[in-house]
Amino acid sequence: MIAALYVQKGGVYYGLPDVDPWDEERDARKYAGPWPVVAHPPCARWCQMAGLVQHRYPHLKKGEDGGCFAAALAAVRTWGGVLEHPAYTKAWPAHGLIAPNARTGWQRCLDGGWVCEVAQVAYGHRGRKLTWLYASLPGTPSPADWKRPPAFVSMTWCKNHGGAVQRMGHAERSRTPIPFRDFLLSIARAVLEKRP
Repeated sequence: MIAALYVQKGGVYYGLPDVDPWDEERDARKYAGPWPVVAHPPCARWCQMAGLVQHRYPHLKKGEDGGCFAAALAAVRTWGGVLEHPAYTKAWPAHGLIAPNARTGWQRCLDGGWVCEVAQVAYGHRGRKLTWLYASLPGTPSPADWKRPPAFVSMTWCKNHGGAVQRMGHAERSRTPIPFRDFLLSIARAVLEKRP
């Protein structure tokens, strides 16, 4: 069994026989094991725009996510698996993780985990969607698809780009492509395979 934490209700992690999905109602901060995890903690308070949002809406404090990222990271470190967050997330330095080098694949961390950067467009997302991964498992994680094909649309809400650039809404931006989901699940399943 794999625990999929902080996932969308009815999303791509639902309906799989060996996946236990934890949506907002279940509160993934309460996950207490024993299965490896795939964690998608909320990113809005950690993104590049979080400071600007806080300036305009002071009650939306940068870095205040109710402990979701910290709980997700602790779950991955305790039970094994993988955590994903947008590239350049402010959560990485706030929690002592090293930023991955975009061109070197998996890199070993001092705590024994692994980090890397992938472009979800290589897994079928219409936007480039650069993503950082933190994995904890025995041995080295499987290689990701390191390709960086061109994106098909702009993921921005900004209309200053003009022209024929297509834009996508929040739901499509946050959606996890099935091949990317399967890659993340394969990392968590590798933890199970190596347990005694």
